[in-house]
Amino acid sequence: MSESKHVLIVGGGVIGLCTAHYALERGHRVTLLERGPATHDSCSLGNAGMVVPSHFVPLAAPGAVALGLKWMWNPASPFYIKPRLDWDLLAWGWKFFRSANAAHVARSAPLIRDLSLASRALFADLAARHGDGFGFTPRGLLMFCKTPHALEEEARAAEQARSLGIPAEVLSAEAVAKLDPGVRYDIAGAVYFPKDCHLDPGRFIGAMTRSLVERGADLRFDSEVTDWSTSGDRVTGVETASGRVTADEYVVAGGSWSPGVARGLAARLPMQAGKGYSLTLKTPRQLPALCSIFTEARVAITPIGGALRFGGTMEIAGMDESINPVRVRGIIQAVPRYFPEFRPEDFEGVPVWRGLRPCSPDGLPYVGRLPRWRNASVATGHAMMGLSLGPITGRLMSEILSGDPPSMDLRLLDPSRFA
Repeated sequence: MSESKHVLIVGGGVIGLCTAHYALERGHRVTLLERGPATHDSCSLGNAGMVVPSHFVPLAAPGAVALGLKWMWNPASPFYIKPRLDWDLLAWGWKFFRSANAAHVARSAPLIRDLSLASRALFADLAARHGDGFGFTPRGLLMFCKTPHALEEEARAAEQARSLGIPAEVLSAEAVAKLDPGVRYDIAGAVYFPKDCHLDPGRFIGAMTRSLVERGADLRFDSEVTDWSTSGDRVTGVETASGRVTADEYVVAGGSWSPGVARGLAARLPMQAGKGYSLTLKTPRQLPALCSIFTEARVAITPIGGALRFGGTMEIAGMDESINPVRVRGIIQAVPRYFPEFRPEDFEGVPVWRGLRPCSPDGLPYVGRLPRWRNASVATGHAMMGLSLGPITGRLMSEILSGDPPSMDLRLLDPSRFA
């Protein structure tokens, strides 16, 4: 057992909570600072709740730039960049362009695969410990394709998945109906990824929070970090609205707010907030047994208990948490195209959730130590994979904080790679 340390984590989202969990497991004392109240939202609370080894291609991939340029002129499209004169956005866009190539995907895909499969195993372990208190469901995911052309493209993705050791099966519409007979579909077919899973993200975050408190973690809410204290090559404390806090190790895990927090440590983390939305039908007309994604519309569908959640869109509009009704309408209008039993009226009066997902320019998270400081680290930038990669990120961070070599090669996730 390594020497016990006092670990201070900035950020109470899924990455911060998972880092705290595994730090406690290694015998460290944990203080977690959250800028919001105890009832705070996070970019994982209302998301689709998917654990997706199938998603091994980073956001920055060949064709992403062309598709983004095509969609950015349509505010209702799945991917939208709000035009604005902003140097950080322009710099991020240039780095994204430089990263969106086949060589980057070839380097990144094996690591994303390994992270995802390891996280899946950790979710199963956490579910066993909590008596399945967050609805962990390892039944797989269906990528629904409305057109034969989309099915052909997804079939090529399935072939790539199999080359990486990720099971994938191309199904006809008839085969999909046999796999999940409780729903009527209007599709050309689907690709089935049996290793994917889903869960209730709200219950997962609740279970992790309760577990941390029961095990002695110090969770402090309404504690936004306003400044850092340093001496030589060490961080010596943080200033918050409620006073100064000191520790042995410091971790920035603040999601889309991380670049601002890390700026006080002279750390540069290129990031854009990717806003996503979701709507949850409490009594849906039909309830699928499996989670799924509408391939062309980029909408994710997850059964959560007896409810059904629809989530999607990637809106790059800065740190803007307002709800854009045009984006929400795009999600609603896509549903009857794939699930013909549903109607747009089903969503009338349904509350809209939104969250800001932290997107790095190359589609990979920042995980590791900041080179300037001996005792400061970063765990952020997971984009749409924050929940999916939460447990493995937490375990890797606990290894780093304990002074042990990480159990995976994290060079591609180096927080200083864009410095």
